[in-house]
Amino acid sequence: MTMKTPQTRDTQVAPRVVTAGEALIDLVAQADGNFQPCLGGAVFNLSRALGRQNVPTLYQNPLSSDRFGRQLAQALTDDGVQLAMPAPVPQTTSLAVVALNEHGHPDYAFYREGVADRQISAAAMNAICEAQPQLEIACTGCLALDPADASHYLPWLKAQKTAGRWIVVDVNLRPSVMPDLAAYRAHVLEMAKCADVLKASDEDLAHLQLPGETPMDQAQHLMQLGTAQWMALTLGAEGARLLVRRGNEIKVYAAREAAPVKVIDTVGAGDSFLAGLLACVLHHADDDVHAPDLKSWASQAADATLKDVLAHALASATLVVMRRGCDPARWEEVRARMQAFPAV
Repeated sequence: MTMKTPQTRDTQVAPRVVTAGEALIDLVAQADGNFQPCLGGAVFNLSRALGRQNVPTLYQNPLSSDRFGRQLAQALTDDGVQLAMPAPVPQTTSLAVVALNEHGHPDYAFYREGVADRQISAAAMNAICEAQPQLEIACTGCLALDPADASHYLPWLKAQKTAGRWIVVDVNLRPSVMPDLAAYRAHVLEMAKCADVLKASDEDLAHLQLPGETPMDQAQHLMQLGTAQWMALTLGAEGARLLVRRGNEIKVYAAREAAPVKVIDTVGAGDSFLAGLLACVLHHADDDVHAPDLKSWASQAADATLKDVLAHALASATLVVMRRGCDPARWEEVRARMQAFPAV
């Protein structure tokens, strides 16, 4: 499929996507026992990945005036992401201690009490979005699914849904750092009910303890709890699935890499997958003059288009796992990867 190359990102362009959630420093354990500080946080990674794929993006959370906060702000702006709250705050930057297992999968411990990116409120975030009426997509997930922040993110998400925006929730779970797993699961499901688009891995669904013998069964159950039009399910080496609601039916699209991929680490893979999916959605939707909004477009997108969206998301993730740390790919890199190594 041929597709026009999207416009080069421009920080002056009105944002189309608003993101809300954590920006932090990953202290990654090294073989010698030292820790390497890396810019991170799922929503931070998502925002940068969207920027690199030429999607005008607005990041809502405040950042610290400390050295790490300045680095986070610089990285976002370097990738074309606009800061809704550019003035730094005195609170310190969140920290996550990260160890990678033998398969390159990260394990986390967080230090997040009284930190900069949690200095938010539903009222402030809603005011920011009201001042940007052209916004089409609102995204959140990962640590924003913490029940401790329910009074901020859930009312904001519901307000954005009422405003007609396409709501995207990344069910990217961190159960090892949640003190009350039952409350955590219940709140995640409440957030998921608001979504038009859900994204989760098979591991995330297992942590939610949803009914169903397979990840596909669990994914369909999660979709049916709310009114989600789409759900993206990532399955590691088995690729990914896109579940699309068509009336009372759910249609499933599949994609995986045709050959084994050399995985360096998986940090940021899911965030890049979601960014790639949303970037490709917007570029396809822009070509459809008949759809008045994303919800309408998503309900009638052709099979070939949906397969392309899924393949683009998969290639976005593949390029990241082949690199050290979260180094999101640019739009042109992803399309080149898809042409050279088509998904099956």
